[in-house]
Amino acid sequence: MTTGFTSGSFDMFHIGHLNLIRGAREQCDKLIIGLNSDEFIYSYKHKYPVIPVKDRKEILKACRYVDDVIIKDIPDNFLVWEKYHYDKLFIGSDYRCSPQYTELDKLLRQVNAEVVILPYTEGISSSILRKKLEERMNG
Repeated sequence: MTTGFTSGSFDMFHIGHLNLIRGAREQCDKLIIGLNSDEFIYSYKHKYPVIPVKDRKEILKACRYVDDVIIKDIPDNFLVWEKYHYDKLFIGSDYRCSPQYTELDKLLRQVNAEVVILPYTEGISSSILRKKLEERMNG
């Protein structure tokens, strides 16, 4: 059985989120989602998500491609590997050259796991949706 893992904020769930989750699930038997907590998101984005973590978790749990959702408070996905021993870490192609994932790829290879890069869905993100909502609200 192959276990996959991906993580993110998954704020204002949209087609890009679905594409990532569906693409990941097609390559594993069990998919675990690491859902970034509200406080963790604030620590790096300096703003809170629109949808609170408890609601984002319920949305993800309802998705047929998702087997488990854990709340994630740390950036280190290798520490998550140490607890869940996933076989594949799925990331969007927008993170392909990120030093964080380059180093993580090296660590995961040492434990017979791998980073799998999935296509990023262009033209959609929670930040784009937030901006569009603010523009509409402000006339």
